[in-house]
Amino acid sequence: MFGKLARFVVHNPWKIIAAWIIAAVAVVALAPTLTDVLNKEQSGFLPDTYESIQAQHLAEEQFGKSEDATATIVIKREDGQQLSAEDQAKIESLAGAINATGIDRVVGAETGPQALAENKEVQLVSVGLQGLPDEKPVGEAVKEIRKVGGETLADSGLRMSVTGDAALMVDNEEAFKNAEAIIGIVTVLLIIGLLLVIYRSPVAALLPIVSVGIVSSIAPGIIALVAKGTGLQVDQSLQIILTVVLFGVGTDYILFLLFRFRERLRAGEEKTTALINAVERVGEVIASAAGAIIVAFCALLLAIFGAFRSLGPGLAIGVGIMALASLTLIPAIVALIGTKVFWPSKSWQKEPKGTVFAKLGAFTGRRPGVVALVSGGLLVVMALGMFGFKTDYDQLGQLPSTTESARGIKDLQSGFPAGALNPTLVYLHSTNGAALDKAEVERVAHELASAPGIGGAMPAGPDGGFALISKDGSTAQINLLLNYSPQSNEALDAIDPLREAAHTAAPEGTEVLVGGPTAAFTDIRDANNRDLSVIFPVAGVLIALILALLLRSLVAPLYLMASVVLVFFSTMGATAFLFTVVGDRPGISFSLPIMLYLFVVAIGTDYNILMIARLREEAREGRSPREAARLAIAHGGPSVGAAGIILAGTFGSMLLSGIAFMTEMGFAVALGILLSSFVMSMFLVPSITALLGHKAWWPGHGDAVTEHGRPEEDLEPARV
Repeated sequence: MFGKLARFVVHNPWKIIAAWIIAAVAVVALAPTLTDVLNKEQSGFLPDTYESIQAQHLAEEQFGKSEDATATIVIKREDGQQLSAEDQAKIESLAGAINATGIDRVVGAETGPQALAENKEVQLVSVGLQGLPDEKPVGEAVKEIRKVGGETLADSGLRMSVTGDAALMVDNEEAFKNAEAIIGIVTVLLIIGLLLVIYRSPVAALLPIVSVGIVSSIAPGIIALVAKGTGLQVDQSLQIILTVVLFGVGTDYILFLLFRFRERLRAGEEKTTALINAVERVGEVIASAAGAIIVAFCALLLAIFGAFRSLGPGLAIGVGIMALASLTLIPAIVALIGTKVFWPSKSWQKEPKGTVFAKLGAFTGRRPGVVALVSGGLLVVMALGMFGFKTDYDQLGQLPSTTESARGIKDLQSGFPAGALNPTLVYLHSTNGAALDKAEVERVAHELASAPGIGGAMPAGPDGGFALISKDGSTAQINLLLNYSPQSNEALDAIDPLREAAHTAAPEGTEVLVGGPTAAFTDIRDANNRDLSVIFPVAGVLIALILALLLRSLVAPLYLMASVVLVFFSTMGATAFLFTVVGDRPGISFSLPIMLYLFVVAIGTDYNILMIARLREEAREGRSPREAARLAIAHGGPSVGAAGIILAGTFGSMLLSGIAFMTEMGFAVALGILLSSFVMSMFLVPSITALLGHKAWWPGHGDAVTEHGRPEEDLEPARV
């Protein structure tokens, strides 16, 4: 199959290139963008079976505006002293200025003595907004509030920070835009630089940029079309991750092809024949590797949490398009430019001897037991860091500390309970539609306000009570303030006991639903734990099946998957140690384990497929298991190593994003890829295969000598 495809592509390059360009233009012109289908609310990714979502629906039904955005202006003195009467008067004038300006979507601004902290260091101005936090006019209103506030409080000695859900959304969007721009630029420069070093050719260095650029113009539109047609929600981190994935795996596949093309040229084949043979031999590897990634990502469809469920298909579509481009578009371009792809370097014309990879292969061939013990032992030691592993659900802490909304949260917590910005909402609802007894409602409010982890309740009723009653009197809303940051682990741990206490305190004929941001993230944590327990084994089994079909073996897939899982735990352990022990963070972002698992399993399997395919190829040429390991490392090592460095570098660019989750993910995935390429695929897998010998291919005969077998001296080791 790949031979026929290779011949068609190589002999019809202009048709292939034209088809890709037409497809890119059509998608850009006609398809929606990812922005059109983004879901920016984490709680919106949960199904209705969770209590926080049921509470949200009840609030919409009874109060009608529960999802309207809010902005909280946090004000304190620049010198940190208490607010004077003159300061408080200035803050009152700020509320008046906002009301008088007539900002679109601003319902009203309120402050007063009730908004002054007990320590008199912080005062709040609450601004009501009309619309959802992620609506553009609401975001523009936040920017206008900041402008008016800056002008009103100029030279007053007061520091103002606008925070709240709408302000967080504005700063979050800006942070992601900046991160996307930085990562895109760094990724492109890094790929060009590394490929220049590897091939010493500007043509080879620019080839991934051109091809991935075409794919990057097609993939988002296709993903958006699928999301719109199927109702899949798309997380805002998809665009950044998709960019890195496309450049990473695209460059990997191009490297696989160019290394094999150069090898066939060095063997004396004419350029057209060499390219056809390269595509034919690497085609199965690329297709299998892409299939492993796609299967791993599609396993996310089993997730309850919608952010995971939407991310998987989006990335799978991108990888599928990139694999197709690697088997058609790239060979078509190379067919046109031929050996000029390596210009001006002449190294493709001669076979180097005595390279580093040849020496590493020779040592592994001689001492496979030692290599397996050292490489496996290193991974085990790194995996010990998992004993200190903790997850963190605090999305407020993900933003750069320099953003205004993040600074506002910090200032607010210096005078109010940590949960004041995002109260936990308790809804007491009559099950028979009758009006609630107000005395009973106040009893429940006072009882819950003294529950463990609760710092008090916010006055809500017009009579000074703690409950806001719906128009028909059947539902009451009680706003509780937690003693902890709303999305911290301590806050999440307080929700389940609060729910138990609330359900116990509910009078007969009523039900209680606990909602709000903290309750939503508690439910997200439950969904995440469930998803991890399902997706991990399913993805592993599916990838193992792909390996079994590719290799026609039951033994090799077992130790290949075991090695990948070991790399995952090694990477996760090292990341946990660095960020939580050395970096003193409360934990690793809750999204990281599942993302790292999928990337390390999928991409690590890429490298394993490339190496095990080369081991099989060498065995079929009549090599002994140890000789096959030697030559596989000598020939496959350069492409695996180069691909690993480039892909690790592209993910490493995420360290510059300024967003905590992206920083963690950049480090973890980069480390995982380096371990996958330089420890697992280059040493652990070849050494185990050499030790097992023919047993590695049981019950098939993948290592059976083919009719084209030839003496090993006809093959010389390659070099980057």
